[in-house]
Amino acid sequence: MNFRGYTADIRYDERDRIFWGHLLGTFDDVYFEGTSVEELETAFHEAVDDYLTYCEETGREPTRVESGQTPSEISVRVTKELQYRTFVAAQQSGVSLDDFVEDALNRALQEST
Repeated sequence: MNFRGYTADIRYDERDRIFWGHLLGTFDDVYFEGTSVEELETAFHEAVDDYLTYCEETGREPTRVESGQTPSEISVRVTKELQYRTFVAAQQSGVSLDDFVEDALNRALQEST
């Protein structure tokens, strides 16, 4: 599911017979649930809106991506959209952002040689 530039990871809980999801691409825990697709979609939209309102009211940046500067790291400037999509893809793959980018670079280098 996507709404206002945010992506959700959706799961189904057989025991409780509900759909639940959480917002990807942020370090904050944003969860929502519903018993139907329509209810889940409404809850997702409300969760995103509530999250953005909370961030605005508290002066927090809504989306953050890990960063760091050490001699062994490289710094690459990319658009915020690419940075966000990469962070979401890493979360969906269950790996760190560093591991995801390193794997992508290795695959690109193998294809180029």
